[in-house]
Amino acid sequence: MSGVSRGNVQVRGIVSGGVQDGGMAKTRQGGGKQGGVKAARRPEVRLPELRGFEGGEVEPDGDYDGVELRELDLAGQDGAGSRFMDCALTGCALDETRLRNARFLDSRLTAPRGVGTDLADATLRDVEVTDARLGGTQMFGSVLERVVVRGGKIDYLNLRQARLKDVVFENCVLVEPDFAGARMERVEFVGCALRGADFSAATLSDVDLRGAVELGITAGLDRLRGAVISTAQLLDLAPVFAGELGIRVEE
Repeated sequence: MSGVSRGNVQVRGIVSGGVQDGGMAKTRQGGGKQGGVKAARRPEVRLPELRGFEGGEVEPDGDYDGVELRELDLAGQDGAGSRFMDCALTGCALDETRLRNARFLDSRLTAPRGVGTDLADATLRDVEVTDARLGGTQMFGSVLERVVVRGGKIDYLNLRQARLKDVVFENCVLVEPDFAGARMERVEFVGCALRGADFSAATLSDVDLRGAVELGITAGLDRLRGAVISTAQLLDLAPVFAGELGIRVEE
């Protein structure tokens, strides 16, 4: 489909059809093009038979392999530097849980909830996050690769200076997410509301915003080179673009 350019932002019509899921955690699919944009490669996490978590608390530099943590209150606990491999965290409370420098590999996080979770400098690779209810989550400096965030609501997500590659935000609500200084490659927003996003100093490549049902950007419009939006989104953002350029619009 043909597109036009508005400054550094590509503007295209919405491409019909959804992004195809598929592939296993070890064999990836995707990475094709949709309307000239390289699609994100999605993980499909298939966990082995899991054993229950033993012990009441996670520990710093812990090593968790093939474990299910179900409906646990992990609030205030310290799991900094831990590795979670082939794990499932289901319905866990993560209020101010310290998981800085933790690694989540080939894992699934379902219905995590909490305020002030510290995931700074963490690594999420081949991870599915579903129905999150989080606020003030700190993920600055983190690395996300082949990650799907599906459903739920996340307020004030801090992804400053993070690296996002092959990441999909799907059918979720992101309130004032902070992507300042982030490097984003093959990132998609599908059926989600993006409210008050900050892209200041970010670097974008093949970032597809066309699927966002609500697109609000408060800072960093000048950093949207490498992003693609729809014609309708361009019209919605026109007052903000005009403000950035110092243009007065009068009847």
